[in-house]
Amino acid sequence: MKKVMGFLASKPGIVVTGAVIGILAPILVHFGNPGNMGICVACFERDIAGALGLHRAAIVQYLRPEIPAFILGSFIAALLAKEWKPRTGSAPLVRFVLGAFAMIGALVFLGCPWRAWLRLAGGDWNAIFGILGLISGILVGVLFLKRGYSLGRSHPAPRALGFAMPLLALGLIVLAFISPLFGRSAEGQAIGPVFRSLKGPGSMAVPIVVALAAGLVIGFLAQRSRFCTIGAVRDVVLFRDPHLALGIASLLVFALATNLVLGQFKAGFVGQPVAHTDGLWNFGGMVLAGLAFTLAGGCPARQIFLSGEGDGDAGVFVLGMIVGAGFAHNFNLASSTTGPSPYGPAATIFGIIVVAIIGLTFREKNA
Repeated sequence: MKKVMGFLASKPGIVVTGAVIGILAPILVHFGNPGNMGICVACFERDIAGALGLHRAAIVQYLRPEIPAFILGSFIAALLAKEWKPRTGSAPLVRFVLGAFAMIGALVFLGCPWRAWLRLAGGDWNAIFGILGLISGILVGVLFLKRGYSLGRSHPAPRALGFAMPLLALGLIVLAFISPLFGRSAEGQAIGPVFRSLKGPGSMAVPIVVALAAGLVIGFLAQRSRFCTIGAVRDVVLFRDPHLALGIASLLVFALATNLVLGQFKAGFVGQPVAHTDGLWNFGGMVLAGLAFTLAGGCPARQIFLSGEGDGDAGVFVLGMIVGAGFAHNFNLASSTTGPSPYGPAATIFGIIVVAIIGLTFREKNA
């Protein structure tokens, strides 16, 4: 077991992790998940928010099992590697705000950093604008890091805190299996507490057992390899370290190959699944998301994996994203396949300003 753990933390290990994600994501699409969305942390958390009634966009409501499985896979890996260390105290409220704005930016683009690369591997050229925006946001975040930006250090916390996110994950999985309903309205719509789309992306999903298996594997591998799409760019710029970037390259290559084998590669801008063609706001949305993720210390998936290994602050960020998803849909900020909403661009600009203020004002005391 020690050899396996050590291998996953090496350069070959990060390549293997990227390859597994790159292969599994298109396979999940093949067996039922939405197109170019075999795995999307932002979209899946948005669906979970809808399933729990935090928003009422009927086409994006499903308690996606992959997200809680990520948490449990990371939790198991951290326990086995003796890296499960409950901790908190690094500006959790600010992290909640960063999570909410990161989600708003991601939903203007329609995808998280993982999905941006997976969309590109599926032939969606709109993702190019999103990736350029993502990198731009990360670069701005790196400038803040160089100026001394910091949310402070976390501190050891009671063991009970470390169980919070894994137990929440177990609860979500139970709800996904039993899907309790308190009845239906006169129009035939479900009256919670767990909602499920009858059409649209929220109605498209692989069997729960398949989703759980994929999520557990990815959560385990990513926790050990430290896979992070934000950290990959940050580390290249700050430290000239390409270690994490090898994971992204591997994901892209294997996702492209798998899409070609499965006949899922469709090159172009128009008619791409769950995407729009407005290049400006594909770019702008991911500038906001990339900046928020950088200031929080990692991409949305990395935050989930950290929460599984006991990081309470990362757990607050994850919850901020879920609440942000509900806010985005309730206030009509999220984009659709027809383009940005009337209010999405203004929310993006406002979010960039707020997150930039955070980057400017939170600094090490001795910086």
